[in-house]
Amino acid sequence: IFQDVQKHSVHTLVFRSLKRTHDMFVADHAKPVSLDETSHKVKMAAKLRADYSAVLHMPVLKEGKDRPLGSNMHGNQNYLQPGKNAITSIIDISLLFSWATNEHYYKSKLPSISHYNSLIFQVMIQRGGTKNSSLVARKAPTMPKPQWHAPWKLFRVISGHLGWVRSIAVEPGNQWFVTGAGDRTIKIWDLASGKLKLSLTGHISTVRGVAVSTRSPYLFSCGEDKQVKCWDLEYNKVIRHYHGHLSAVYDLDLHPTIDVLVTCSRDATARVWDIRSKANVHTLSGHTNTVATVRCQAAEPQIITGSHDSTIRLWDLIAGKTRATLTNHKKSVRALALHPRQYTLASGSADNIKQWTFPDGNFIQNLSGHNAIINAMAVNSDGVLVSGADNGTIHLWDWRTGYNFQRIHAAVQPGSLDSESGIFACMFDHSESRLITAEADKTIKVYKEDDTATEESHPINWKPEILKRKRF
Repeated sequence: IFQDVQKHSVHTLVFRSLKRTHDMFVADHAKPVSLDETSHKVKMAAKLRADYSAVLHMPVLKEGKDRPLGSNMHGNQNYLQPGKNAITSIIDISLLFSWATNEHYYKSKLPSISHYNSLIFQVMIQRGGTKNSSLVARKAPTMPKPQWHAPWKLFRVISGHLGWVRSIAVEPGNQWFVTGAGDRTIKIWDLASGKLKLSLTGHISTVRGVAVSTRSPYLFSCGEDKQVKCWDLEYNKVIRHYHGHLSAVYDLDLHPTIDVLVTCSRDATARVWDIRSKANVHTLSGHTNTVATVRCQAAEPQIITGSHDSTIRLWDLIAGKTRATLTNHKKSVRALALHPRQYTLASGSADNIKQWTFPDGNFIQNLSGHNAIINAMAVNSDGVLVSGADNGTIHLWDWRTGYNFQRIHAAVQPGSLDSESGIFACMFDHSESRLITAEADKTIKVYKEDDTATEESHPINWKPEILKRKRF
């Protein structure tokens, strides 16, 4: 049995609805609480005593009665006293430190702009040696003065290849060097005279990487034909092949202390090979695009790779896994250079050059200014970093400060197009007195330091400007 529902008039129902709505919205919760003058004064007094007690005793200058900042201000009758239609010292300080929040209002309260300037100076002097030194103007960081380096000049141009020269390696005795090129040949040149000693054929596509062993009379090469070869230089024959890569092999490097070869490829992997047994010890997977460059060192991490996926990976050689991934670059990483004396690394990309510390890959600084695709880098013991780019330019940097002390753009070989001026590889010889570059005009160029240059004749065009180094 249903009970009868009590019926109300429409007027009563509408009135109740309006009352509920009114009760709901009568309190505006977003409206700020009204300021209580007494509590605000107590709060300001406590804050002034806590933060600005060292300057509360300062008197205030009258309008038009300003005096030198170093003069004695205490006890002078020209200063306003509290209670005489003036801004007291306490209110002055509170006005000063609230200036940023309501500038227009406080401009009308301060007697003059000179009063404001003198007051802020006094506060900085008084507060400089105390715990709260946020008011003291900090000196902007400046670039340290770079070390002077002699400029480099073109010494020799070597011709002989019929295609782009893509790779360079200097033998341990510093008597000759090797180049690999787009004409599918490997050529051995006398370092002193620049004359051709030997040509090796066997690759069926561009030779992208060469390396000479310091532990045995072997030469290693890799190319776009997916092949990795080991040449015996006593017989000038291929004695081993290392099969496994699924695409073009772009670079290779030899481990300095153990018989291990590391190669990297367009198949997004790097592979570790036992030189003698030809076994594929590790396949280093993790990159998501072409692995363009690889470097080995005796210390941890023993393998470093740079990829077109814009990352650098530091690898644990024993486990065959990634130790760290450096993701600061925004463009493909095509070049790596290990400092011969410091435990540091440089990486080159189209966005900029970055320096890192081992073993964790902590970022040091950016070297900005070589606005091109950087294909090759080399660094010597004197702290000269060389970067070679796709547009044929070479930039030389001071390693410690990142100062770009020289820029070179050598003319292309006669008969070549101006567009054929890219630099694909660069390397210092073992004496570090010569710089060898492999270029797109089918030549090899050799540079050396200008022996006649002095710091007086070639001063450092250096300005201690404020650092503008981005952190990423």
